[in-house]
Formats: sequence, C-alpha cells, structure tokens
Amino acid sequence: MTKFTELGLKDEILKGIKELGFEEAFPIQEAVIPVLLSGRDVVGQAHTGSGKTAAFALSMLQEIQPKNGIQGLIMAPTRELAIQISDEIKKFGKFTGIKVATVYGGQGMGIQLDALHRGVEIVVATPGRLIDHLKRGSIELRDVTHIVLDEADTMLDMGFVDDISFILDLAPEDRVMSLFSATMPTEILRLSEEYLKNPKQFLLDADDLSGEGIDQSFLVIKDRDKFKYLIDFIKQTKGQSIVFCSTKYRTRDVAKFLHQEKYNAVAIEGDMSQHRREQSMGKFRSGKADILVATDVASRGIDVPRVELVVNYDVPNQEMAYFHRIGRTARAGALGKAITFVSYSSVGDWNLIKRQIKVPIRDLNQEMGIQISIPDPLKRQTPSRRYGGQSRSNYSRGGRSGGYGRSDRSRNPRDDRGGKKRYGDRDNRNSYGGRSRW
Repeated sequence: MTKFTELGLKDEILKGIKELGFEEAFPIQEAVIPVLLSGRDVVGQAHTGSGKTAAFALSMLQEIQPKNGIQGLIMAPTRELAIQISDEIKKFGKFTGIKVATVYGGQGMGIQLDALHRGVEIVVATPGRLIDHLKRGSIELRDVTHIVLDEADTMLDMGFVDDISFILDLAPEDRVMSLFSATMPTEILRLSEEYLKNPKQFLLDADDLSGEGIDQSFLVIKDRDKFKYLIDFIKQTKGQSIVFCSTKYRTRDVAKFLHQEKYNAVAIEGDMSQHRREQSMGKFRSGKADILVATDVASRGIDVPRVELVVNYDVPNQEMAYFHRIGRTARAGALGKAITFVSYSSVGDWNLIKRQIKVPIRDLNQEMGIQISIPDPLKRQTPSRRYGGQSRSNYSRGGRSGGYGRSDRSRNPRDDRGGKKRYGDRDNRNSYGGRSRW
C-alpha cells in the first residue's frame, strides 16, 4: 500500500494525518488523490467506509489557500453526512489554517451566517439550504475551484437533481469536480456527463454488495420475541451497537425499553429536533452511549469505528437499504457483525434481500435450535414489490392476523408494528426524503 508521504501532500496536511494515526492510504485514496491533484475530474463508485471522504478532502486541502474566500464546495444528501464530512476535514486540515462551514436545514440560519461572516474556505452543504444561502447572497461561488457531490445516488433518490443542477450552473466552469456514489444508475451517469469534463472513473466497489468483512446472520422469530433476543445479542457485544427500526414509533419504543433495562442508548428519528439529533449522535460518537436506535435516516452519515454490531430490528424496505445499514459496522477494514430479525410477516421481503448477499450468511434458527412455524397464508405470499413497494397481505401491515402481533397502535416493541416506510415518507421527510429544504 502507498504511504501518504508518497502522495505529494503538504507537510501541514501530513501532520494532521499522522496525528490521527494514519500512515498508509486506502485503495480509493491511493487511486483518486493523484488524479484530482492533476486537475482531472473523477467519478468514483465506492461504498461507505472505503475512505472516499479522505480521498476528496485531502485533495481539496492540498489545493485551497487560506483567506482566499470560498474555494471548495461539498454537497451531501443529509445533515448527518454533511456534519460528518466537515468533522473529518477539520481533523485532516487542523494545521492548514483552512476553515470549514457546514450549512443544512434544521439549524438556525443565524449560526451559519456567523460562521460564514468569519470567513471560510470550504462549505459542506445539503442542497436545499445551500440554495437558501445563494439566494440571499450569504454564499457566493465565483471563487470555487473544487466541487464534490457525495452520495450522489441518495441525492437522486431524494429528488435533489434539479437543485444540484441549479447550483452547478452558478459555479465557475473552470473547476475540478468529483462525484461519488455507491451505485451508478443511468441518471447519475447523465449528470456526470453534463457537468464533469472527461472524468476518470474508479469503480472500486461496483460489484461488491456483499457486505464483505461482516459476519451476517438472520433469525426468524415472532415479532413479540424480538426485544428478548435483542438483549441477548447486545449482552454478547463488547463494542457499540446500532439498532435499525422501520418506524419512528418503533425506534422510540425500543430505546425506551433499552433504558428500562439499564442500557445507555440514544435514538435518532425524523421528528426529532436538530438539536436533539446532534446531542444523540454526539453521545454515540464520543462513546458516552453504547447503543444507537435509529430509522433509516441514520443509515448513511454514521462513521463510528467502534460499532461492532448492527441489528436490523425490522427487515429494511429495499435491498440497498440493507447494505447501507450493515455498512455501519466493519468500518475501515475492521470486522463486525450484522443480525437481521425476520418476523413471520417479513419472510418474503427478507428472501428478496438474501438473494443479493454474495457471501455466506448464517441461519441462527439452525444454530440456536429455534423452530419456526409460519402460517400457510404467509408461505404462499408473494411480495408485490421489489423496490420499496408494499405487499398487500394483511400480515405485512401488522394487523391481528394469525395471532402474531397486535395492531399498529401498540407501543410495545415486542409487538408487530409492520408498515414499512419508503424513503421520503413522513417518518424521514425532515432528514432523508421529500423536498424539504436542508
């Protein structure tokens, strides 16, 4: 592997890297940094945890000059990811004198205006709030020389393509631009063709949707038994854990029951205020909380190296959501575990996801000797959706069918709440979907 000292970076940047304990570059950093420093655009397909943030951040820090106005612009789909990127840039650029501002919806405009007025060289932004600043003149792009679109496929899913086009049309044509995405749908390729000049492509993880390096397993159980098994698995975990739930109500209830069991847990879901969400993430990142309970609002934008276990308390509503969730563990080459709880009503959904997993996955029912008895109607059920749609079976709605689970109004996480949401439904609209301004 190439050492950072061999990439031609400034001494003050190398000092920041060394203080963080890094010596050797990850493959995407080794590949991308020299190309960006040569002035050529880049399209990178890489999953979270691959080191892509450092790849574009170090390149940007190398080229940007202190006290010369806003020269670097990074767009991200969610506030959590924007905050995470800013934090990493500040660490890498600690000795460079380069300042970073983060702008996103949900935070008071005054706080962001104060930061901008003090003078910054790099802005990390969600598209909607960035447009707000552009329209009021608090951010200008005339001196921007480096632009990054991070998690471009998520921005596409959230309907930000028009916003991105509006922003890029205001930026100088003479710039170095990079686009990073976990997947490369046609719309992303069109965007890159329109706004990037002869980009060099790095499809480092194009075929890797396996979750390699993660010990993946599943357990088919009645919904009301999930909490008991959650406690059992958490007791066996030394590091931090993330528990993903399908709805904000389920998230609140699981966090509440963990508190009752004397666990130090925090929650993140779409209806929480930005201040409370930042408090929760701050506690988890600092290690003051051992467990994070979250909806898919947090499936991207969490980079906590100590996460040892991810539990899918509910089967996610998309194949890609599964891989984004489990990608919160096994960060930066570490090992991790991911366990998916499959309620009887979700067996068909889980089978769709399981087909995409390209590494061995453990069947905990066999290992633990847990017998399952799925009612016949569910065995015959064929899910009517593949990408976020809903099966029409009464079982998948968490109703009083077959005696498994109570109605959606139950507030006990042991009971089936069902009713999975798509990205953009009301649960996540403030932070992961819809057209709200960021």
